[in-house]
Amino acid sequence: MKPVFKHSLIACALAQAFSVHAQSAAPAPVTSAPVTSAPVASVRVTGSTWLVSDRASIGGFAELPLMDIPASVVAIGRTQMQDLSIRSASDAAQYDASVGDAYNAVGYAEQFSVRGFKLNNNSGYRKDGIAIAGDTQIPLENKERFELLKGVAGLQAGLAAPGGVINFVTKRPTDTPLRSVTVEVRERGTVHAEADLGGRFEDTRFGYRINAAADRLRSYVHGADGKRQFASGAFDWQITPDAKLELDLDFQHKEQITAPGYQLVRGVDIPVNVSPKTLLNAQPWTKPVDTDSANLGLRFAYRVNADWNATVSANKHWFKRDDYTAFPYGCSNEGDGYYPGYCANGDYDVYDYQSVGERKTPFGLQAQLQGRLHTGAVRHLLTLGTSYAERHNSYGDYVYDYAGYSNIYRPLVTDPAPGNPATGPVYERFRDRERAVYVQDIVTLSPQFAVHAGLRYVKIDSTQQPESDLPWVNNTASFALPNVSLVYSPTRNWNVYGTIAHGIDSGGVSPIETDNPNEDLGPARSRQLEFGVKGIAGAGVSVSAAVFQITTGLEYTDANNLYVRNGQRNHRGLELSAQRASNGLAYGASLLALRARQQDTGDAALDGKRVTNVPDLKTTVWAEYAVPNVAGLKLNGQWQYAGKKTFDPQNTVDVPGYHVVGLGAAYAMRMGASSVTLRARVDNLFDKFYWRDVTQDLGGYLLPGAPRTFRLSAQVDF
Repeated sequence: MKPVFKHSLIACALAQAFSVHAQSAAPAPVTSAPVTSAPVASVRVTGSTWLVSDRASIGGFAELPLMDIPASVVAIGRTQMQDLSIRSASDAAQYDASVGDAYNAVGYAEQFSVRGFKLNNNSGYRKDGIAIAGDTQIPLENKERFELLKGVAGLQAGLAAPGGVINFVTKRPTDTPLRSVTVEVRERGTVHAEADLGGRFEDTRFGYRINAAADRLRSYVHGADGKRQFASGAFDWQITPDAKLELDLDFQHKEQITAPGYQLVRGVDIPVNVSPKTLLNAQPWTKPVDTDSANLGLRFAYRVNADWNATVSANKHWFKRDDYTAFPYGCSNEGDGYYPGYCANGDYDVYDYQSVGERKTPFGLQAQLQGRLHTGAVRHLLTLGTSYAERHNSYGDYVYDYAGYSNIYRPLVTDPAPGNPATGPVYERFRDRERAVYVQDIVTLSPQFAVHAGLRYVKIDSTQQPESDLPWVNNTASFALPNVSLVYSPTRNWNVYGTIAHGIDSGGVSPIETDNPNEDLGPARSRQLEFGVKGIAGAGVSVSAAVFQITTGLEYTDANNLYVRNGQRNHRGLELSAQRASNGLAYGASLLALRARQQDTGDAALDGKRVTNVPDLKTTVWAEYAVPNVAGLKLNGQWQYAGKKTFDPQNTVDVPGYHVVGLGAAYAMRMGASSVTLRARVDNLFDKFYWRDVTQDLGGYLLPGAPRTFRLSAQVDF
């Protein structure tokens, strides 16, 4: 039976949570994280940080200060997410220049690229370090931290795209009572409400954290409307002072009409004079994309002694989607037609697309032992671990039938495809098993030098049947993925590092419009060389810089309309970031300069050309100012710039760059025993039209950025 959460269920959950008798005292617990201090000398950060959290677990296997991780890592904590009204991963991704959209359509899945590489939906998104499906909006209401590891992550994650991984850290029970409610309204009547409740039961060995949310979705794309409900619970049991058991579970239901993108006119020109508010999917028979997702997580932590900790963690994820759209693709009303592409007058073909009953059920398990030891004057932080993951994807033969045509300037109504088409029987089409063992040693050679050395050995077994009339295909492969970093600390507040990393990705699947649809290209290796520096410059300004080169196989649709892996993608880049928070003024900046090229294909039309959907330069700058004469009032602003991007692998069409500005304000006050924070924000202040997402997915599409949008919210902490 498909569970459907209604607002009354959320209200009931809140009432029950408020009735729990909470205690402020708690026993001294075993840490629920891995060993949190490495023997390498830590950089001391003076002052506070505005945007990022100061620790992360995604950069390795110990939760270390960001300054001590020899990799490019960003972590945005819960307080920062509240201050910036971050409600989704898309909101969070705006604050790092290395992250871009990758067919991130309104009403569909939030999908990203990092350093120019699209993240893998099966392995690039993680909950507490374990892979979950990235095929829908991943809720943030029950997340303590949004973590981003940029670059090759073979040691940390095994299977992962070369761009990196995004990790969502789950909120845990609090030792003191927590009661917080937030309500937000946006343009066109979007309403968001959420509650965050935490504390400990009368028996303080047991703690709880309850989160619930509901949304009425009225997108800036007129007609791309829907609704969402979410509820979660996290519980812990301090069994003994040295043993702790944690459980978390969540469920989300979302249904929303998706907003497809635009294709090139006649396959060669960018559409002009179009509106980001236009829904190309607007047909009377259009249905919303209906998605359910859930997680069940379990973690046991045991402190062996003062120096050694053991942990076992697992997560089961359920994903189900009924996918419908009046899909815009091609032009049959002009000459011999254009596929892909729209007609010169804006006509486009409309297809009745249905894929009902899609399911993904990944499971992950990890066991780890971590501790400190000494060999003479050399100190070690040693991690030994093993992991197991399996992924099962089920779907039926999709419907993709011609229904009629419409126009990007004058929408037309068409009848649905004749014959009442329906998705074929749903059964498992893909499954794989990933087994791994790994070891990492952080070796402190002297107060100035440390070595981070690790190796993950991965074995992958996969079986798939992409089409019902094709035979099953079995593949087995194994890989050794080393990662070595040398860290030099010339002074107390500076680290310089160099890293060599190897990774493996599961490879792309050929699009439905190619002559080899749904073919899995199999695992592909990637290699990365990175040099970086992190430290404190001047009066408490936290800075970091990294130069990197990532090389992996190039996947594209060739002249024979076959999706192939041939040649290489070579991404060379420079990342810079800086931020400071003191005396009522916080500011920061992030920059990515990237040279992403195709090479060694043997095709002069491709070799040396830019990789699609990757700007050569992208920046974001933000600031927050506490008004000195008005207690509790803060003003903030943000500016984003992205350079031009190429649309196609042959670089025949360039998409212009853009600037976007946002402004906001927050006012905090006391109302009796409660703290109230009012926030207001306007995004795309100058209502600039721009193409935020340029993808080759599904034949190649351009997705407009949001127009000027507004939001108002109130947060009450009891």
